Amino acid sequence: MISIDPIAKQVMIRDGLNTFPDECCGFFYGEEDSVGNRIVKEILVVNNTKEGDRRRRFEISPKDYLRGEQFASQRNLQLLGVYHSHPNHPAIPSEQDRIAAQPYFSYIIISVLDNNTTHMRSWRLNDSFQFEEEEINSNIFQNH
Repeated sequence: MISIDPIAKQVMIRDGLNTFPDECCGFFYGEEDSVGNRIVKEILVVNNTKEGDRRRRFEISPKDYLRGEQFASQRNLQLLGVYHSHPNHPAIPSEQDRIAAQPYFSYIIISVLDNNTTHMRSWRLNDSFQFEEEEINSNIFQNH
C-alpha cells in the first residue's frame, strides 16, 4: 500500500496539468515500513528529456537521476519511485513503462484527459516482472 501526502499529490497533479499534452515526470520520496507500506512525503519534478514524441513517452536524464539520489540523501528520505502522466490515456502502464521499470520502485501514473486529471494509480513490478497495482491509501492524511 502507498499513502501520498496531499501536498505531494497536488505537486504531481499540477505537473501533469502544466506539462499537458506532453508527459510529465519526476521522483517521489518518503519512508517504507517493515511490512512494505510506503508513505510519500516529497516530490522532485524533473524535465521530460525524451527526444521526439513527449506525448507518448518520457525520459529522465542521468543528471536528473543523480540529482534525485542527492535529494533523497540530503533529506534523509528514501527514493520510492517515479511518477509520470499519461495525456489522454488511462493510468495504466504501457509495455514501454514495464520494460524501463526497476523492481524496487513504485510507479505512479496520472491520467490527464483534455487537460483535467481523472485518475491516479500506482504500480509495482512483481517477481515475474509484470506490473501489479498498488493500493493508494487516501485516508492516512485526512486528520492532519
